[in-house]
Amino acid sequence: MRNTIIALAAVAALAACASRPEPTPTPGPSGPTTPPVTTPSGPRAGSAEDFRVSVGDRVFFGYDRFDLSAEARSVLERQAAWLRQYPNVRVLVAGNCDERGTREYNLALGARRAAAARDYLVSLGISGDRIESVSYGKERPLDARANEEAWSVNRNAHTNIVSGAVS
Repeated sequence: MRNTIIALAAVAALAACASRPEPTPTPGPSGPTTPPVTTPSGPRAGSAEDFRVSVGDRVFFGYDRFDLSAEARSVLERQAAWLRQYPNVRVLVAGNCDERGTREYNLALGARRAAAARDYLVSLGISGDRIESVSYGKERPLDARANEEAWSVNRNAHTNIVSGAVS
């Protein structure tokens, strides 16, 4: 009986500790004396990761195309809105292609894709001085497989933060 009482007392003591509420800040003359506890959720605002996650850093193109689809324009519109929030950020727009075609042809097509994305950002009010562009042609595939699924993701323009983002 004594052991049972001791065991119940120990369980009750542990339960009381576990259910103890967090202390609440006591208001002082200018508000709470202890700062509220905040937990970060997601990437830091203004960071390159925030850009990638919040607005998207790639637009995709059809085979042998460099015109912007409605979906691509939507992504670039979100990029422009983000860039307006962070006016010190500079970006590099890289045009990419799938593996089909010659190196020279794909470098030229990648340049047209990068220019299309860059020009649309400029048309949305982003200063051209903040945007550089480059073509990587077929040299930097996202997916190294040789099938339509891989080729479709490799046909893109990637907007990369190069400076000014929050670390």
